[in-house]
Amino acid sequence: MDQKKILVTGCAGFIGFHLCSWLIKNGFIVTGVDNLNNYYDIKLKENRLSQLGIDLDRGISRKENCFRFFMQDVLDKKALDMLFKKENFSHVVHLAAQAGVRYSVLNPQTYLENNIQGFFNLLESCRLYPPKHLIFASSSSVYGLNKQVPYSTNLNTDYPVSLYAATKKTNELMAHVYAHLYSIPCTGLRFFSVYGPWGRPDMAYFNFTKRIIARENIEIYNDGNLIRDFTYIDDIINGIVGLLEKPPLINSIDDNNSTFTDYPLSPAPFRLFNIGSHAPVRLLDFIHILEEIIGIQANKIFKSMQPGDVKVTYADITDLYELTGFSPLTTLEEGLKKFIEWYREYHHV
Repeated sequence: MDQKKILVTGCAGFIGFHLCSWLIKNGFIVTGVDNLNNYYDIKLKENRLSQLGIDLDRGISRKENCFRFFMQDVLDKKALDMLFKKENFSHVVHLAAQAGVRYSVLNPQTYLENNIQGFFNLLESCRLYPPKHLIFASSSSVYGLNKQVPYSTNLNTDYPVSLYAATKKTNELMAHVYAHLYSIPCTGLRFFSVYGPWGRPDMAYFNFTKRIIARENIEIYNDGNLIRDFTYIDDIINGIVGLLEKPPLINSIDDNNSTFTDYPLSPAPFRLFNIGSHAPVRLLDFIHILEEIIGIQANKIFKSMQPGDVKVTYADITDLYELTGFSPLTTLEEGLKKFIEWYREYHHV
């Protein structure tokens, strides 16, 4: 098998870092790009890169060139095109984006720039220098006001409740256009509440852990009755790598005998998958597990539902299982224990 040259955008982010770690360990040639923005602690991103063998002060890798890092923004279209032209990537995993549901309520402009313009730039680079497979990050937030659970990729996603969700829905539509017009195999992954070591400080589980250990109050929205499909990072990575060599194909449709609505798939080489644990948990139960592992009872302050939030996320992962055998292996108790062990070591608490 030819050695794969893989581009990972957002490589200093939570999922990007873990994906690059797996790819490097398994012999892939990996190029990572990230703009190291200050949405959350830049030092955490720098330390992730250090784990990947990148010395930012010297701008080099200690991994014998199997991983190279470029501090680059996907908004820089010229630089992105040059990188694609030079490297001729076989696979692209696009994880760079402005994350955060609540942040999008206060800072909408950055979502339009990073999530839509940035993704457009990447699609254009893929058009000019086509990879064998483009995998891109979507989100469970696209399900918006849907009340039918578990969420299936066949459900309507026309009613998002945050601008973040709207940009992710837009990404899916944009990718389908490029798959249809230019036959670029595109796979979108709707991530469900990813957690684990080296995670994002803006996410609830991280913030809860920080505040419980510091014996500070934690704010619990919707009186703790939110339900989330928490998914451990190792399971997420297994799902991504299981798809690398399974690009979607062009699906033929007999226009004389069938209509498009007879088919669950677009005729374009395009697929969407949920990637979650398929084991949702109530937020109060989640916090109770955290309390038991940490050994400290949380000081809870209950608050009403926040703008942009949804009450339930619950992934139907049947399609991904049927294609790749994807089956999450990490229980919530096991995953949180690993996260808290990392957190205590990293923060020396």
